[in-house]
Order: sequence, then structure tokens, then C-alpha cells
Amino acid sequence: MNQNTTQFLTLVRREILRFVRRPYNTFLPPIITNALYFSVFGVILGSRIGEIAGVSYLQFVLPGLVVLGAISDSFENASFTIFHGRWNDYIQAVLTSPMSNRSMVAAYVSASALRGVVTSLLIVGVGLIFTPVPVANPVYLVSFLLVITTLFGGLGVIGGLWASDFDYLTVMNQFILRPLVFFGAVFYSLEVLPAFWRNVSLLNPMVYMVNGVRYGMIGVTEIDPNTSLAVLTGTTVVVLSIDYMLFRRGYGLAE
Repeated sequence: MNQNTTQFLTLVRREILRFVRRPYNTFLPPIITNALYFSVFGVILGSRIGEIAGVSYLQFVLPGLVVLGAISDSFENASFTIFHGRWNDYIQAVLTSPMSNRSMVAAYVSASALRGVVTSLLIVGVGLIFTPVPVANPVYLVSFLLVITTLFGGLGVIGGLWASDFDYLTVMNQFILRPLVFFGAVFYSLEVLPAFWRNVSLLNPMVYMVNGVRYGMIGVTEIDPNTSLAVLTGTTVVVLSIDYMLFRRGYGLAE
């Protein structure tokens, strides 16, 4: 094992331990929140709505809730650890190490993506209490989850470097990301929308993520999954490149 790999794995391990050691703050909230979602939207409203696209309403909304948890936690993990490190100056210990900027970015994003994936699995576990959870296309499901969590881990790095106060992180997560997901066809099918609003919805990138994960889980999609996956993968590469350039320039890392 060479030096770069050792440094990378060490930072990944530190970041993983940071959220694993505090499960009541990192994993319990999404479990409780999604149990409430399943109870209200799935059990109470779902019994009145019936089936959508040939599956129960609860199975239809489950993929969207998985996406919501995945992007929220991967973004939050990266943005918080970067900003908190800047705020308390301990990120300097990483910056002054012999690690390359590429390894730093990869470590922060990898740990954040892992947290997003773990949260996704926990949400699926909660869903199993209420309904069977099929996996129609496992390759697509894994691919979309990995790309989505990596993408928002990368966006979280940008957010953590840009933020000048903890309130900035709350605004980005609660007032930008979550509303986009809620209007990303999580609780409804695009087919029920008038043509104008359907076209407007297609401008929302979350629609493609939700439909991609939905295709992986229940085999239902309103958008070509191959196109969605290709576009999201390209976007992820661009975001990670921006992360690397920001670290190399020291943006937000040095006063």
C-alpha cells in the first residue's frame, strides 16, 4: 500500500468515525422522519389513492424518500465537516499534510457518499415494515445511488467552502435541496400534471434522480434511465473537478 492510499484511507476512516460515533444525530432522525412519511403518505393517504403505475402508492413514493435521505445526508456530511473544520481551524492539519488535493477531495466525498448510501438502506429498512420492497433492476439502483450520493457529496464540499456561517448550510439543505426533491415527482406521477407543469418539472434535476432510483426499485420510470444516468454521471465529474480546483486554489481554506 503506497503513501497516498494510506493517507486517503486514514482521512476516510476519520470522517466515517465522525458520523458513526453519533448515530442519534446522524441516523436516528431520518429513521423517525421516514417512519412518519410512510405512516401518513403511505398508509393513511395511500389507501385512498390506490395504485400508481401498477404498484401501491407506498411502493411508488419509497424511491423518492430514498433519494431525499441520500442527498440530504451526503450533502450535509460533506458541507458540515468542511465548514466545521474551517470554523475550528482543524482542517489545517489536513491541508498541511503531504496529501494531494485530489486525495483530500476523494476522501471527503467518499465518506459523505457512504453516509448517504447507509441512510438509503435505513430508509429501505423502515419501508420494509410497511410494504414489500422490490428491486427490479439492481444494477440501475446501485448505479444511481452511487452517482447521486457522490454528486451531492461533491456539492457539499462546495457548500462547506462557500458558507461563511452555519445558517448558510441550513438554508442550502432545508430551503433549496429538500423543496427541489419534494417537487421532483416523489409523491405524484408526472402523468397527472398538465402539459405545462410537466415540462416545468422536467427542468428540476431531482425528477431524473427520483425516476432513476424508482426504475431500479420497482421498474417504473417516466424518463429514460440511461440518459438520466449519463447526464448525472457527467455532472458529477464536473462537480468533482470544481472541488479539486477549489482545494488547489485554497478557496475558503485560507484567510
